[in-house]
Amino acid sequence: MRRIILIGYMGAGKTTIGRKLAQKLGLTFYDLDWYIEARFHKKIPQIFEEEGESRFRDIESRMLHEVAEMEDVVVACGGGTPCFNDNMDYMNTMGDTVFLNADIEAIKGHLTMGKSIRPLIQGKSAEELDSYIKESLTARMPFYKKAKHVVDIHLITTKQQIDDYVNQIAEMTV
Repeated sequence: MRRIILIGYMGAGKTTIGRKLAQKLGLTFYDLDWYIEARFHKKIPQIFEEEGESRFRDIESRMLHEVAEMEDVVVACGGGTPCFNDNMDYMNTMGDTVFLNADIEAIKGHLTMGKSIRPLIQGKSAEELDSYIKESLTARMPFYKKAKHVVDIHLITTKQQIDDYVNQIAEMTV
């Protein structure tokens, strides 16, 4: 029975790497945000808007408990998941936690390449984005650093880089 739980800032590559990791290891992949959206039939920004962040974080914790109890899974968590409701401690008891430690340039690059709309950064100038990422990353780092494993992530521009990260995680979580 294996559980690998990927954490890190938005745009770190959790979903991209997680999907490939699950494929390589023959495990089931869950993106926690997608799981929440499927269960509640609403997009995350809509839940935030209608329910508020506090209620969203409670929902997120409940759904984390559901997926983290499944066997043979790779779970990609939302960027804030580890920072609320003792989620990080819980994840560490349930499986191998891996912090995808992306540098700011990688995060900005991935966010601008990404197709999904990120409500927390929508409409921000390059300068505002820089400032926002630095501030929130600093606030979240104490939680991220509790992970059992750390992988330093740089800007991902090739499939080979994804494969290299996947292999690194596969080896460290045996």
